[in-house]
Amino acid sequence: MSSLACTVGALLLLPRVLGAQAPAADTTTHVAFGGFVDGYFAYDFGRPRDIDRAFTTQAVRHDEFNVNLAFIDAALTGARVRGRIAAQFGTAVQANYAAEPRVGNFSGPDVSRYIQEATAGYKVSSSVWVDAGVFFSPFGSENWISRDNWTYTRSLIADNSPYYEAGVKATWTITPKWSAQLHVINGWQNISETNSSMAVGARVDFAPRDGLSFAYDLFVGNEQPDSLPSRLRTFNEIIVGASITNRLQLRGTVDVGTQRRADGTGTGSWNGYAMLARYQLAPRIALAGRVEGYSDPDQFIVTTSEPYGLRATGASLGVDVAPMPKLLGRSEVKWLGAHDPLFPNRSAANDLSSHDVAVVSSLALTF
Repeated sequence: MSSLACTVGALLLLPRVLGAQAPAADTTTHVAFGGFVDGYFAYDFGRPRDIDRAFTTQAVRHDEFNVNLAFIDAALTGARVRGRIAAQFGTAVQANYAAEPRVGNFSGPDVSRYIQEATAGYKVSSSVWVDAGVFFSPFGSENWISRDNWTYTRSLIADNSPYYEAGVKATWTITPKWSAQLHVINGWQNISETNSSMAVGARVDFAPRDGLSFAYDLFVGNEQPDSLPSRLRTFNEIIVGASITNRLQLRGTVDVGTQRRADGTGTGSWNGYAMLARYQLAPRIALAGRVEGYSDPDQFIVTTSEPYGLRATGASLGVDVAPMPKLLGRSEVKWLGAHDPLFPNRSAANDLSSHDVAVVSSLALTF
């Protein structure tokens, strides 16, 4: 029996270990259909010659109107079964799935990038669900779908940690204040496998009271092909959220990752942070801002032409206007500054600058 099959079996037995009772059979189900489209225009003051903006998956095209993300979905809900299938398109999809591995003849981003989610779930006890397929990752406080985020663009830590994964997961609602997830997955944001090793992800959420929340995320896995020596990667993340008033919300995220170096000289690390604030100025108008930092000197996650990799700080400020419940207009200005000249800039020497400024406006509709 494969390691994945053993893991699925273990997850299915989890409620018995916890002493939980299986709920009574209920075959009632409901299917809801929906969709989303997020169109944008971005202007990067570096005016990249190839139109592509660097170090981002969101609003990646300069000086053109385009679709950042569009999807249609069907979601099934029931007392003991659930599932979702969603097909997607957009420049964010092209950017985010570009690194999807090609191993063998039936892998790579050609098809997999169109799969936002394809999941099937079963409620194995009154408090535990097991889901399998392709699904959103448990990492981070900035989500894949723009409408669900405080800022339109994403932080460097969000764009450089997994948005999606493929495998099986168990979600346990321990109490109304505590919940936990365990994931057994192919790897670090990949649908197609890169080696014969599985990876593990986990998340614990704690909400001691209304308006205050804490979360811890974990990833452990080897991302090297079988032809190379294993290089264990770990990723730890802490998220804290607080509602200061009924209008002001704050959130902070800190990431720390480690991995064995390729030259055998030990273990290196990368780290980053993002601090966000959102203020509801009026019922249909909100302001949001972010400050952030990222450092990957060993270039485990982000590869650059500089010997010390990506070392950058940034800030953004945006305004949201929602003229009606399912329509959202957003405008944002974002600045990034790096230790080295990494950002495309036509006016700089060698077409590279150590800073980047961009403005983006979007209009999103949920249906």
